[in-house]
Amino acid sequence: MAPPQTQIELYTSGTPNGQKASITLEELGIHYKVKNIEISKNVQKEDWFLNINPNGRIPAIVDRTPNPDGKPREKRVFEGGALMLYLCEKYDPDHRLNYEYNTDEYWEVVEWLIWMQSGLGPMQGQANHFYRYAPEKIEYGIKRYQTETKRLYQVLEDRLIAQSKTATGTDGPWLVGDKMTIADIASFSWINWAEWAGVDVTPFKNLHGWLERINARPAVKRGLDVPEPFTMKEKLKSKEGEEEYAKHHSQWVMQGQEADQKKHG
Repeated sequence: MAPPQTQIELYTSGTPNGQKASITLEELGIHYKVKNIEISKNVQKEDWFLNINPNGRIPAIVDRTPNPDGKPREKRVFEGGALMLYLCEKYDPDHRLNYEYNTDEYWEVVEWLIWMQSGLGPMQGQANHFYRYAPEKIEYGIKRYQTETKRLYQVLEDRLIAQSKTATGTDGPWLVGDKMTIADIASFSWINWAEWAGVDVTPFKNLHGWLERINARPAVKRGLDVPEPFTMKEKLKSKEGEEEYAKHHSQWVMQGQEADQKKHG
């Protein structure tokens, strides 16, 4: 079944959280427009954006696709996990990226999605901060969050090993069932940035293969380049590129933190 003609605007930036939204849209073949939220300029804290996401974070969407009866509608959706579930429920009738509602597989997808939102994303995000952005290198913080990130990678590694023993498809294993779902996309969006957190994926053999399979998908490649080309991996190939990339991102991370401290400290 062809996807409907949609009127969706994606508010995003080139981060793991942003990329999981654009990859989902690309995999579903949904028409959408992009608004680049320049985090370095604190656009996500402006009043107009806070009306879309009161938490002041990307990604978010506004869906203006008319109702089936032609009546206009406008629905905002914020938080990456909620956004992915919404897109699948509204625009994935063939269950390409999820399973039918209330099946065991559906709830397993939800479990792994929430696992990523509450564990992998926050922990690897802290590893990023202490390893790349903190103005002083605190060894305890670096080791604490890199170790927890590796522990979570092992959880995924063990899951993929277990899945490989029961999988009937030819292109897996995947986290749930025999196809890539939003559960895979959500975790992929962070693990694809592993080296930015100073973590090596290669010791996790099954996870590394899973990462390569997802990266090879054309829709994933397109989604990674929204709203701008994804250059992190290329930048890390040279010391100069790594330092340039780190300096740019460190500036806006610390500026945002200082602004929050002034307001809430």
